[in-house]
Amino acid sequence: MKEKKFEFAYKVFDNISELNDEDASLLDKAREVTKQAYAPYSKFNVGAAALLQNGELITGTNQENASYPVGICAERVLLGTVGNLYPGVPVKTLAISYDSINVKSDHPISPCGMCRQAIHEYELRTESPIRLILSGQEGNVFIIEDASQLLPFAFTSDELK
Repeated sequence: MKEKKFEFAYKVFDNISELNDEDASLLDKAREVTKQAYAPYSKFNVGAAALLQNGELITGTNQENASYPVGICAERVLLGTVGNLYPGVPVKTLAISYDSINVKSDHPISPCGMCRQAIHEYELRTESPIRLILSGQEGNVFIIEDASQLLPFAFTSDELK
């Protein structure tokens, strides 16, 4: 038997003021767009903002539905929009934030498993890593240089060949 270990490094900033201007602006946009989320059931609004390699800025928000499995996360709304409007254009950086009346938005959250898979697929599709900025409306900010690090042992198209 062999034991192996998976680790990755990420940066932790005390707050948005420690970020460079480009990252702070993108995170501000993700925080702002949470107001556009449709989350009447969970009251957990998620906003995502992406800076594309071509300089375009795209946003997405979570969209809930009374039939819970029909809802879609902000990250996948955003990736679908990017794929439709700018096919093949890599996402340079993706900022994700949230707001809720039920919990304090003072710490970073990570994309759910389904979104991790979708982000990883988009990285493979465009052959370019996606840098993540994660934060609530205030507090710490995490920066992960390559989103695929959040999905070790990912299921990819290689398994379908």
